[in-house]
Amino acid sequence: MLTHTTILDPVVDTTLLFDGHSKELYQDSLQKAIEYVKAFLDNDSFYSGISIDELRQKTDALSVQNDQTLSLDHALAQIKDLYLDNAISFHNTSYVAHLNCPVLIPALVAELISNSVNTAVETWDQSTSATLIEQEVINWITTAFGLPKTADGVFTSGGTQSNFMALMIARDHYAFKHYGINIKENGLNDIVKRFRIFCSEKSHFSIKKNAALLGLGYNSVIPIPTNERFEMEPEALVLAIEKEKQKGNIPIAVVATTGTTDYGSFDPVETINAIAKEYDIWLHVDGAYGGCYVLTDTHKHLLKDAQYADSITIDFHKTLFQPVCSSAFLLANDDHFKYVSHYADYLNPIENKDNEFPDLIVKSIQTTRRFDALKLWFTLKVAGEKTLAEYLETVHYRALDVYDILKNDIYFETVHQPALSTIVFRFKALGIDNESVHDTINLYIKNSLFNSGTASVASTKLNGKVYLKFTLLNPAITVDKLQDIIGWIKEKGLTYQNIN
Repeated sequence: MLTHTTILDPVVDTTLLFDGHSKELYQDSLQKAIEYVKAFLDNDSFYSGISIDELRQKTDALSVQNDQTLSLDHALAQIKDLYLDNAISFHNTSYVAHLNCPVLIPALVAELISNSVNTAVETWDQSTSATLIEQEVINWITTAFGLPKTADGVFTSGGTQSNFMALMIARDHYAFKHYGINIKENGLNDIVKRFRIFCSEKSHFSIKKNAALLGLGYNSVIPIPTNERFEMEPEALVLAIEKEKQKGNIPIAVVATTGTTDYGSFDPVETINAIAKEYDIWLHVDGAYGGCYVLTDTHKHLLKDAQYADSITIDFHKTLFQPVCSSAFLLANDDHFKYVSHYADYLNPIENKDNEFPDLIVKSIQTTRRFDALKLWFTLKVAGEKTLAEYLETVHYRALDVYDILKNDIYFETVHQPALSTIVFRFKALGIDNESVHDTINLYIKNSLFNSGTASVASTKLNGKVYLKFTLLNPAITVDKLQDIIGWIKEKGLTYQNIN
């Protein structure tokens, strides 16, 4: 360890710092890393199939509990053995499980640039032109949704954070507007504890999670039944609002989901907006999954009424081929960002509030924040909006192809026609009526395909029964590949049935 001594020159080795003296080392190091990543792309399977116990046995590679340092080459070799050889390949067309899209080359180029420069975008004096680039992307997406000129937004870590901001602002705005309560200054009181939020029974779990984090509790979220297409029933919403009012509770917000996680379903935003306006409550549109489809010809009509929302969540790292994180929270009225803003003398003093140099921190619940907007901005510059929309339309059509294949196969049961790019279904063993047996078989199919590295398929539950799920986000996937995966599922199901 160093001790303090008055010296003229540093005694520590600074050769690993990224600066003007390390340009050659930077280039050489990245080139070596690129070769390892290229080798990762040669993996035939989406996953090696290695077990968690086998990974834990790689103790030397895992450990950072000593002072032993490695050469870059040795460290890269360890990364290959521990991580790259066993990472999930979201670009592999055998991966059809979750909302993880393959990423675009322009986004990776931009990510390299932003990571190297390490811009933090909270204040102008740390960000400069990066602030303007983020604002330009926000202006682009608010325009795509048709939001008013007062609209603004900010990049976030993901849909959960965006939904958190929506509910927090909805809560604080309602409290101040109707009761003169300043929650930011004084906290919650008995009135606020009666606030109620309404959402589809198929909405994202983050609505309940965030309500709890906001001090309102799980029970403040009222789930609304859905129809056979898994869309919120507006009549049920009205009944639920009236019921809560009769209990003495206070409706403050409704969340319309455009693209539910399991079914890709779109709540009827137009009708829900009319109900929200009638009851003078906040309308939040959770478009984390389906929001990017506002760019498409196939789905933009389902999102046209999002222009009337008070706030919108959208995830570019789910459906716009961006590396995580790349998400945004949008507000129809930028004045409502006052409910999250704070001014610190050392960072963004109040006297600078209205000067010509904008500080993005006043719109964010994060302080230090990555320059995540650059990769989407660069993607739009290189690939273009039209190409991105065509990718989205392609995966939707592939989901419809899967639906056509499954519904005509006696070994499968489908529950919905895809609204986006997910389809929920299950293998049905012929001659077996016991639902628990079907549950066991479908879980066996999912786990055996994953553990062998053959394919990654998700599972979910509907009415207590286990179903399988495809989430298609890769425009490179073909009908032939999908038929292969369906064939593997059938093979596993029949194998299990024959040996049990």
